[in-house]
Amino acid sequence: MIHIDFESLRTIGLTQSVASQLATINDPSEGTRLARVTEIHRDWAVIHDGAAESRARSLNKLIQSLQANDAALAVGDWVLVETHAHDEQWLSERLPPVTHLARRTSEGRRQSLASNVDTAFLVMGLDHDFNLRRLERYLALAESSGVQPVVVLTKADIGVDVEERMRQLTERLPRRVQAFALNALGDEPARVLAPWLAPGQTLILLGTSGAGKSTLTNALSASSQETGGVRRGDNRGRHTTTARSLHQCPSGACIIDTPGLRSWQPDADEEALAASFDDIGELARHCQFRDCAHEEEPGCAVRGAVDPDRLLNYRKLLRDARRSQQTPLERIAARNKWKVIIKAHNTKERQR
Repeated sequence: MIHIDFESLRTIGLTQSVASQLATINDPSEGTRLARVTEIHRDWAVIHDGAAESRARSLNKLIQSLQANDAALAVGDWVLVETHAHDEQWLSERLPPVTHLARRTSEGRRQSLASNVDTAFLVMGLDHDFNLRRLERYLALAESSGVQPVVVLTKADIGVDVEERMRQLTERLPRRVQAFALNALGDEPARVLAPWLAPGQTLILLGTSGAGKSTLTNALSASSQETGGVRRGDNRGRHTTTARSLHQCPSGACIIDTPGLRSWQPDADEEALAASFDDIGELARHCQFRDCAHEEEPGCAVRGAVDPDRLLNYRKLLRDARRSQQTPLERIAARNKWKVIIKAHNTKERQR
């Protein structure tokens, strides 16, 4: 029997849906308790049991279980903890996450970001960080994982063309996605974002370095994350956050800060991506041809009704999703096919 103090664990994000999974655990060891992963390091993790943090390592059976399922521990995971000799803490099992955020690297590898997240704050600065294409990637990442997205535009006090950029954002993104422009300093973030800061809620901040994620974390959790500006010359952010970490908010919510994400792909298939671009899918139903690619086909209902750059970004994300699902042999075959096509095209051009 695993005894849990629900009220204490709720302060680090325990929900009834997570607690109900404990009924599926068979024969837990005496003294096993529930805890949440707040930081991940190479050989150990930081866990919180609702009262205090401690370090713990994973037992071999947990490591083998994760490897068999092509999974890895992530910040936000709920785990079972055993105390062995010399008060050493060992992780014996991970509860299946209710939601899980992951990305694909440029090499196609899957990288876990966080688990059991309710809301993703998609953070973007109203300075040189403003990039609608990248924001759509964050939106696809969140929605494909079953996480509610909320756009938070920081640096509203020093931003460039704030009203015009808010107009572009409103026209570009689906109406179901809420967006706010604010100054990440002071009490404005906690006041504006209060609806998502209820006890037991878990939030994650996604954005590039220098977008204001650590500043926003400090404002919402009253913590002291190191913050930094942008580099001179290219206006790119400095990496002040180097690892994902979970912080408790005075309101009772938890917030996960992440390092800046730049070169990556959402870990999503075609169907999940289509859900993030459902406006395109809805319009496509009225195209003259069922297999319309929305390029030059007659009777296309998408071209002209959707921002051309949004449509271009959708096509690129779709290609990335298809590529990530290919086997190594399929990728090689596709590369060779395009080499032949390009070579034939170049030969034809030279003969003209």
